[in-house]
Amino acid sequence: MPRTWHRWIPAAAAPVAIGAVVLGGVFATSASADPADKTPQQVLELAASSTVDTFSGTIEQSSNLGLPDVSGLGGSSDSGSSSDSSDGSDLSSALELLTASHTLRVYVDGPEQSRVQILDDMAERDAIRNGDDLWLYDSSDSTAVHSTLPADASTAPDASAESLTPAELATRFLDAVDPSTDVTIGDPVTVAGRSAYDLILTPDSSTTLVSSVEIAVDADTGLPLSVDVFAQGTSDPAFHVAFTSLSLDTPSADLFDFTPPAGTDVTEKALPNRDDAPAEGSATPDAGTHPEPIVTGTGWDTIVELPASTDPSSLTDSPMLSQLTTSVDGGHVLQTTLLTVLITDDGRVLAGAVPVESLQAAAGK
Repeated sequence: MPRTWHRWIPAAAAPVAIGAVVLGGVFATSASADPADKTPQQVLELAASSTVDTFSGTIEQSSNLGLPDVSGLGGSSDSGSSSDSSDGSDLSSALELLTASHTLRVYVDGPEQSRVQILDDMAERDAIRNGDDLWLYDSSDSTAVHSTLPADASTAPDASAESLTPAELATRFLDAVDPSTDVTIGDPVTVAGRSAYDLILTPDSSTTLVSSVEIAVDADTGLPLSVDVFAQGTSDPAFHVAFTSLSLDTPSADLFDFTPPAGTDVTEKALPNRDDAPAEGSATPDAGTHPEPIVTGTGWDTIVELPASTDPSSLTDSPMLSQLTTSVDGGHVLQTTLLTVLITDDGRVLAGAVPVESLQAAAGK
């Protein structure tokens, strides 16, 4: 099971199970009424005050990021090391999760019971939380990872940008709303049979690659039902995630009971507790090898820079990256419709929803 999948699926489970910002409470299952007129601020407040933490549904995700088909590409050359191969597998898995279309089934019953299923062709990937038990299962290679949450609930897996639920992705955009964003309301929409407000976020920036973000906010509950991210110069979303069905009934309890099928290779993985964390103000054990990223710019023009790798060639020697990147002055660039990544010749990595020229300028400072 690729390490990227290990990282992704707890991140997918955490926001759905915990839902600290967007999810909480129980609502009736009657059909939504036509949304009454609200101001953008009122719809923002509706989404922020949503209290839905018991539901199940099907989610569809698709993307059009302008990347080539990388299926079948290996992560390393024949002479590559096992570490190179692992890194290539991680990259391939990350790109597959980001660029391929996916169908997910989601079940949630409060903050401590959740199940997320990614339905692949002839296979299934599951992340299950049932109280203190966490399970990650991949039927394609019959592997599973089991962890027990420590008593300190704050050590539960953190939410991640890789989570593909509408609520989690919408929360990240809504939390970032600031004066650099123009917020408006479009015509009412219907998602998964429910009436919703069309909340439109438009960047006030002349350089960002993002044209707008549209979030369907359920008129009754405030739960984000879909998110569409549009790139500059396009009429179709570059990234789309939406509920296609949604029930606010309590899911069956047996959905959260998981026993690995016979023949499954199970790995036990310990999670850190609060006692393992470094004291406040002290350096983390790997602070010398993993320094904090450098953030420049503001709003939609923000650029994140990761310090130089100890082995810069490892970032560009991968056949996978060779297929995806092009050579530019000062390094190599991975260009998508929504995000640009610059790998400099000295091993730094800069990323942002901006053109490569902006990254090159930041790298030269």
